[in-house]
Amino acid sequence: MTGSVISLRVDKQQKERLDALVSKTGRTSAYYVREALDAYLDKLEYIYTLEEEAEAARRGEIETISLEELEAECGLVD
Repeated sequence: MTGSVISLRVDKQQKERLDALVSKTGRTSAYYVREALDAYLDKLEYIYTLEEEAEAARRGEIETISLEELEAECGLVD
């Protein structure tokens, strides 16, 4: 795998936890840092996309329907 290098500082507890995981599983610390970064980036990208869509809806740029219309569409009306 070819990639870019990033340096970061972690606190003592984070380093101890990472070292314990590495010891237990035999994987590298780089593996776990990449996995954590991927998971966190996925979450952040999702959150920012939702925020952008909510702002667009508030500006009237995205068509919306009322809760009543959604309930009717889903057959949830009593």
